[in-house]
Amino acid sequence: MMNRERVKIPEGDYELYKRLVDAVQDYAIIAVDRAGYILSWNTGAQRLNGYTAQEAIGEHFSIFYSQEDIDAHKPEFELRTAERVGRFEDFGWRVRKDGTRFWANVVISPLRGADGEVIGFSKVTRDITERKAAEEQLAESEQRFRALVQHVRDYAIFAMSADGRIQTWNEGARRIKGYDAEDIVGREYELFFTPEDRAAGLPQRLLRAARELGSTEHEGWRMRKDG
Repeated sequence: MMNRERVKIPEGDYELYKRLVDAVQDYAIIAVDRAGYILSWNTGAQRLNGYTAQEAIGEHFSIFYSQEDIDAHKPEFELRTAERVGRFEDFGWRVRKDGTRFWANVVISPLRGADGEVIGFSKVTRDITERKAAEEQLAESEQRFRALVQHVRDYAIFAMSADGRIQTWNEGARRIKGYDAEDIVGREYELFFTPEDRAAGLPQRLLRAARELGSTEHEGWRMRKDG
């Protein structure tokens, strides 16, 4: 780990801290000096990046970045930002020893000496490639569903907030109820009910039943835009 005299960590505490960090396998935890050269390397860093401690220590931490990011001076920007604001967090591609890439969540924090001056940085990296892939699949699925719903013409399909304000509007809703999306999104769904049903509190009762039961059904008269 970092020079223990410079950071003033008591001998016993330092050894315990070192063992704790070294034992972490799901996070790459490293320390770099102010220029970005690697000073320490834990088991998680070896597992994630593919370098042994002997291979990594002394190298510049930019070895984890793509050539495009290096050319754009991204590693230096991250250190300077962490020093200036006290923390830097990023999501992006990082590169392993074998050249494969993974989507990473990176947090860089400054390390200070006894005088308060920045003497280096801690860098914690987590591989979230699987989470990114799952999020992309979900987004694609939602996009396909929205596209499918949007083109349904025989059913009015729309989403509402918990208090009954309209959030989405499909072609079937426009066709059946007469409102364009820009005219209706953000308004309360109770305007589709007759004045008698609104006065009797029917829209609120249906919302309450849906919240409590998970769904609700009702047959009755509804109002179009033209009345």
